[in-house]
Amino acid sequence: MWSGSAVATKLSIEKYGDSVEIYYNDTGSENDDNVRFIADCENWFGKKVNILKSERFKDTWEVWEKRKYLVNKAGAPCTGEMKMIPGDSILKIGDIEIYGYTANERHRVKKWQNHNKERIIECPLIEHHLTKEDCFGILEGVGIELPLMYRQGFRNNNCIACVKARDSVNYWKRIRKYYPIEFNRMAELERKLNFEINRISVKGKKTPIFLDQIPEGEPTGDDEVKVSCGLFCMAETANLK
Repeated sequence: MWSGSAVATKLSIEKYGDSVEIYYNDTGSENDDNVRFIADCENWFGKKVNILKSERFKDTWEVWEKRKYLVNKAGAPCTGEMKMIPGDSILKIGDIEIYGYTANERHRVKKWQNHNKERIIECPLIEHHLTKEDCFGILEGVGIELPLMYRQGFRNNNCIACVKARDSVNYWKRIRKYYPIEFNRMAELERKLNFEINRISVKGKKTPIFLDQIPEGEPTGDDEVKVSCGLFCMAETANLK
């Protein structure tokens, strides 16, 4: 669970009350601190978070190893196996699905709706004009510490070593810094499958690069989580306590 999903859930509970059912897809490959974050959120929600898991795979690593590919233009096999299949299994006709898309992700909503016209979706963060940074501020305002990966400078609280972080050398440098075991495991899997997740620009041309070829050095960019809590955000925080 990430910050946007948590705030979107709370907004939905405020709107629909006890009829809201909360689910979390456990991929088996996320940071252990998510257990703490979910428990904090359950206290905030006043409701239990139901855990969904794949019946076929124990974690994302098993998906990649058995399916023998990491990611392609169609996406990553772990998304379908660890999130879509378990999530779709509990959907009923007429259900309203709540998504944590933020105010600057309207394009993602349109893309999703174009491929899922039969499903009903609500995006309370967009309705309330809330950004990811606003969500950080709301959680901070109610005393919930952000998940560890945000505090380590990652933009998203995804699985450790997310194959959808393509052409993102700094993401992988940060994985190497904080999660060397997972970094080395992915580097070995890349070589085994003969597939490079990343490409770098060499003389203006995109050139594939294996993880074990990424130069040493610190990841660049701001490692601090940006928290925004302006007047509108403060009002939301007061309403959601």
